[in-house]
Parts: sequence; structure tokens; C-alpha cells
Amino acid sequence: MSLAPDLRQRATEPEMLDAGVPEAEVVKSLADLRFVNRWLGGRGNLLAAVRPYLSPGGRLLDVGCGSADNPAFLCAHLPGPLVPVGLDVKLVHLRQAPRSVRRVVADVRSLPFPERSFDVVTASLFLHHFDAPELPALLAGLYRLARRALVVNDLRRALVPFLFGRAFFPFLFESPVSVADGLVSIRRGFREPELRAAFAEAGIGGLSIRRRFPYRLVAVADCAAAGEPAR
Repeated sequence: MSLAPDLRQRATEPEMLDAGVPEAEVVKSLADLRFVNRWLGGRGNLLAAVRPYLSPGGRLLDVGCGSADNPAFLCAHLPGPLVPVGLDVKLVHLRQAPRSVRRVVADVRSLPFPERSFDVVTASLFLHHFDAPELPALLAGLYRLARRALVVNDLRRALVPFLFGRAFFPFLFESPVSVADGLVSIRRGFREPELRAAFAEAGIGGLSIRRRFPYRLVAVADCAAAGEPAR
């Protein structure tokens, strides 16, 4: 891979964690992801986007939750009590989750919940794991579960974060899997028109997409703004 890869198109190669690595590396990589969420802006962006839609007693679903540090963080910083649910396809991920989060093992392509089960559905650093043809169906499925909003927080593809990662990920991350996957993740990230097109193809309205530090895109599909009936 060259120092300055072609970022005009999203990368399509899978990440190592998705393909399968030893459990010890999974645990270290999840710890690295919690570090990213805490210090590189991810969960603060998520909190600001979710806050208007969750009130005491509200239900939150975080898909692709990993070790569920994001839903735990949101519940700790929003008026409660709340009902947080974390969904991940891998049990080994959920074993690292706090007990305050209800844990569900399931594939996002086959969600085990009835429509409008949650006030807010979130997907943070998750959507970029999927190639473009899969995105509209995934987004439509997530949106059907939301009464108030679907919130997506993901990577904005650009050269600066790639070069930063190339230089500093080996020093910041404990796992070599995280180093390799972090660079692939940046290359699999989105440009705003790509993310907007996926929502449009899914038939989802009421959408706002904002750039957030550092090189994030935060998309909020507001059910009321889309003219949805009361949920």
C-alpha cells in the first residue's frame, strides 16, 4: 500500500476482526476501540446527536455495539433511567460488555425486534463494515425499529486521518489487528454524498448529515421530520 492511497472510492477488503482472529486479539482490539471512542471524538458526537431524542424511560438500541461502551456512556450522560440494548453478531464481543447494557447476539441483517421497538437506534463506527449494495436494506431495517430517530456516526474518508493513522496507530493501539483494521476502516469510510445516497435509496427522509471532529459524519434521520406517523 502506498503512503497516499487512492481514496476516491471506498475500499472493499474486509477487516481482520470481521474475518476472524484469536479471542485474545479480539479482546485487545475491543480495548483499542474503546480508546478510540473515548479519546478520538466518537462518543461525544453520538451523545450530542442522541440527546434530543431520549428522555427518561426511553429505549436505546446500539447495533454492532462491540463491547457496548457507547450505550453505557450514553446512559451515564443522559437523563434516566434508560433501557440500553446492545446488539452484536459475536458473543465474544458482548462478553466484554457492562452488565448495565442488555446484550443481544444477532445479525443486523435479521433483526429480532418488532417495528418501532426503540426510541433511538444508533450505529457507531459500524456501517463502514458493509459494502455499498448492502447499505440501503440495512438502513431501512434499522429505521423501522426507531420511533424517534436513527443516528449513524461513522468515519469520513480523507487523506489526513489515513496519514495520521499510518504514523500513530502503532503507538496508540495495543493490538496489531487494530492497527491494520484502523487503516482499512478509514479507507472504507464515507464521503457525505455516498452516505446521503444510501439513506435516499433506503427511502429514509428527515435526514441531516454533519461533519464532526475528527473526520466523522453524523447522520440523523428524524422520524417526525420525515413526516412519519406518531410512533
